[in-house]
Amino acid sequence: MPTGTLLYAQSGGVTAVINATAAAVLQAARARRVRVLAARNGILGALAEDLLDASALTATEVRRLAHTPGGAFGSCRLKLKSLAEDRAKYERLLAVFRAHDVRWFLYNGGNDSADTALKVSQLAAEYGYPLTCVGVPKTIDNDLAVTDCSPGFGSAAKYTAVSVRECALDVAAMAETSTRVFIYEAMGRHAGWLAAAAGLAGDGRDAAPHLILFPERVFDEADFLARVDAVVKRVGHCVVVASEGIRTADGRFVAEAGGQDSFGHAQLGGVAAHLAARVKDALGHKVHWALPDYLQRSARHLASATDLAHATAVGRAAVEAALAGQNAVMPVIVRDGDAPYRWHVDIAPLARIANHEKTMPKGFIRADGYGITAAARRYLAPLVAGEAYPPYGRDGLPDYVQPKVPGVRRRLPRWQA
Repeated sequence: MPTGTLLYAQSGGVTAVINATAAAVLQAARARRVRVLAARNGILGALAEDLLDASALTATEVRRLAHTPGGAFGSCRLKLKSLAEDRAKYERLLAVFRAHDVRWFLYNGGNDSADTALKVSQLAAEYGYPLTCVGVPKTIDNDLAVTDCSPGFGSAAKYTAVSVRECALDVAAMAETSTRVFIYEAMGRHAGWLAAAAGLAGDGRDAAPHLILFPERVFDEADFLARVDAVVKRVGHCVVVASEGIRTADGRFVAEAGGQDSFGHAQLGGVAAHLAARVKDALGHKVHWALPDYLQRSARHLASATDLAHATAVGRAAVEAALAGQNAVMPVIVRDGDAPYRWHVDIAPLARIANHEKTMPKGFIRADGYGITAAARRYLAPLVAGEAYPPYGRDGLPDYVQPKVPGVRRRLPRWQA
């Protein structure tokens, strides 16, 4: 039986299936008789020595956790800088790990989390502390390098495609006397994967979405407005899907609101509202817009069965990799075939993932820049396949769990940031 404790933490924006990964981590560790602690609110909890005894959860709670959205142990947006700039914080993490005999650290997040896990592994090696660090993939943006797709993306993609198809039917029904243009905003700062997923809602020249705006393509307002007007005249209405990160030719975000978030990223202010105002002012069409925001990443009731399988598999693989001593790595999804869809989990070095970003390939964006290609459909379709409905209670609502996880006694002086 391995000796030591495993520390698990969640980072960044949560997803519909990140708790399924957490449940898989707990189940795999329990099978190996390894104690699991969780850091409350991600790396913040690790720094503050605010730890939870995740092993105290019952088997029933863990099973229910697998179909509950959100982040069971709390998450945060905090990017640690380089080892030189933030050395005191990294050393504090190592002190907390020593105090609680943490020998395995699993950090469940995206690019920035992979970078943190890599740097922690480097500092532990420098100090000769026996620590194995494993990044666990998660992001609805699907921008993690190496892995074919990111757990969390498939469910958000399914929500996006379903929402756009349903809204398009609504707009078509009312277009004669009401809304002529509908604009749906999808998350995606630099990568247009979620916007692309909306393309699954319809196929063909006149099928919605009629126009998709990708961050990978320069936004030309005059061309956009002309195309909107042409679609309205031809079809009677126009459904647009815009990625939040579209930019003008000078590199400026169309919807930049000013300021930065806690990761140092430019704060974006709502591209759908901006585009709607321009359509109304320039073309005179009645416009409605929607910002799904947290809805697209928390819609567990519309989770993709493929995505749930991915999230579970990487959690289990992360534990096995950690206990096998595979340091500074991440379990990744490898696609073996499209039809039928086949895949497996492999292990990749964090150095190939941290600080790298996967954007939409040119071959996935239509030649005119406003839609997806057949190749994109082949890639996206399996990721939204299958239904993974949560169980429902007598009140007609999903039976989600919010477990009360006991805290762990602090052993170090309180952290002063």
